[in-house]
Amino acid sequence: MATDDTTPTPAALCFGAVAEAYDRGRPGYPREAVEWLTGEQPLTVLELGAGTGKLTEHLVALGHDVHATDPDPRMLDRLALRLPEMRVSQTAAEEIPAADATYDLVVVADAFEHFDAEKALPEIARVLKRGGTFALIRNVRDERIPWVKRLGNLIGHHTTGEGMGEAIEASPYFGPAEDASFKQWQVIHRDSVQDLVRSLPDVATLERTGQDSRVREVVSFYDDFGRGMDGMQLPWVTECFRAVVGIQPKTIRQDAGTTPGAADASPTLPAEYVGEDTVPLTAGTAAPTAAAGPAMPPAVEPPADDDSGMLLIDFR
Repeated sequence: MATDDTTPTPAALCFGAVAEAYDRGRPGYPREAVEWLTGEQPLTVLELGAGTGKLTEHLVALGHDVHATDPDPRMLDRLALRLPEMRVSQTAAEEIPAADATYDLVVVADAFEHFDAEKALPEIARVLKRGGTFALIRNVRDERIPWVKRLGNLIGHHTTGEGMGEAIEASPYFGPAEDASFKQWQVIHRDSVQDLVRSLPDVATLERTGQDSRVREVVSFYDDFGRGMDGMQLPWVTECFRAVVGIQPKTIRQDAGTTPGAADASPTLPAEYVGEDTVPLTAGTAAPTAAAGPAMPPAVEPPADDDSGMLLIDFR
């Protein structure tokens, strides 16, 4: 576990105040997309930034052993309404209170952009088992459709196919990223489109008057189409990325030595490649490039029932 005082980024905590709107207004995820992320075998899964549980419910339904976390307890409260028996914890991605090599899969849904990636990625690599997988999934409005692009003029544009895979591959901790996309349609009505707008980070961080002004603009846009109670079909592209962990940094252990100057020595961070080589990393040195991981999905061990390595707080 990281030893510095790490707190979630402000953006990661902006959704709690609009948790109900987020739950009502945001689309879910296609089942086939979640199946692509996880593979066919049951896995031990850590979900970071689980929010209100839109991805979590699919992971549970597919038979995985899931520990859902979020830095905002208000989001976890909402998740508990959807999955009352779910094991949840208030945890930031930048400092994960779990033992090294605990999980087969770490997954993030529509939250990675709010992480401090420089701190979160080595933590994610640390808690993954050898050959484990880091997976990302996000919903992006399909702005190739003209009216959706006009909506983006009001609430901010989405760009498909950029950013997520590159962020993984730029990290020294993971192998090449695989990607896949899935199409879905969300039925939105006059009320749910308001919830969707209020759940957006650029709107959720505004003062109430600013939020109301943005919502009025979108409602006016919606009314111009004259669809009334029939609603509208909002198209989304669900983008998925996954990569096998290559280098696994371990928990830093600084033991106060008895020899003079021992306390000033730089700690050693062992690091493991997927493969035969073991490469030591010393604090302050650059990490080598990760070797390519095995074919996806990785072979995993059966889920363990032993939570002795966990230091997470149960929020149920």
